[in-house]
Amino acid sequence: MTKPRHVSVLRDEAVQALAPERGGVFIDATFGAGGYAVALLQNGASQVLGIDRDPSAVNEAEATISSSNGRLHVVQGNFSDLEELAIANAAHPVDGIAFDFGVSSMQLDRAQRGFSLRLDGPLDMRMSQSGSSATDFLNTATEHEIAIVIRRLGEEPRAKHIARAIIEVRKTVRLTRTIQLAELVLKAIGRRPDARIHPATRTFQAIRMHVNDELGQIESGLRAAERALKPGGRLAVVSFHSLEDRLVKQFLRVRSGLMPSASRYDPSALSKSLRSPSFRLLSRRPTVPGESELSTNPRARSAKLRTAERLDTPVFSDRELGVLG
Repeated sequence: MTKPRHVSVLRDEAVQALAPERGGVFIDATFGAGGYAVALLQNGASQVLGIDRDPSAVNEAEATISSSNGRLHVVQGNFSDLEELAIANAAHPVDGIAFDFGVSSMQLDRAQRGFSLRLDGPLDMRMSQSGSSATDFLNTATEHEIAIVIRRLGEEPRAKHIARAIIEVRKTVRLTRTIQLAELVLKAIGRRPDARIHPATRTFQAIRMHVNDELGQIESGLRAAERALKPGGRLAVVSFHSLEDRLVKQFLRVRSGLMPSASRYDPSALSKSLRSPSFRLLSRRPTVPGESELSTNPRARSAKLRTAERLDTPVFSDRELGVLG
């Protein structure tokens, strides 16, 4: 098979957890350059369905698809719809699902996509290349709305200063370029001498996550995986920062019976139901990259892999999940 252009973070560990040597149907729910999909096929998967919301990733998968001898199919769509996409593409029931959250190297390295603060390009950041862009948000949202997004999704302590600076600048000029925003943030909050990252990194992360509803997609995607996996099916999830990992950790703790769910009608009360778990954790602690991977791929430094196996029990209902769902 044709190899992908780059190696996905924690690819080998994720594929090992999914156990494709069993054969069967697998989903690479964040296809990108196809790293997980190719590895799954090389290690015994009978069929792989790749899903990506970015049409560029789907268009560029042609060579990989052609070399798969009919075992790989790639479609454009949100991974929150993976159950429906699996059924529509004859890839159901599912033996394993891989998620790799966040922005891909392909998107970061292309200035015209607007994801990178180091490359000058349009303030776009749309993974699907449709809908409202970062430019639309920054030039129409209120100061309060911008501050909330930057603080909550970027975990940026000086979010109010940045939001205020954005409002002041846009009184005279429209925000349309990545370098324009990066320089605005640098001027607004300065740069500490010991800082390891650019001052605008958290702001870019926050706006990207807001534009693409990334946390909402993760919640919906994990619940879709619970529905789609057959008993004994495996789940492997790679996340890159605390907000993503917190959602995955909470999802798996509730579904594996390690955290009681709360009543949606009384969030302060813990459910007394003896509801059987729908997943079994394959490891209590997340897997992190080793020194060899970190030395060749600095992007991997914050990655965490969590894995679980689907049990022969019904999915959790909204009522059972309450506020934790």
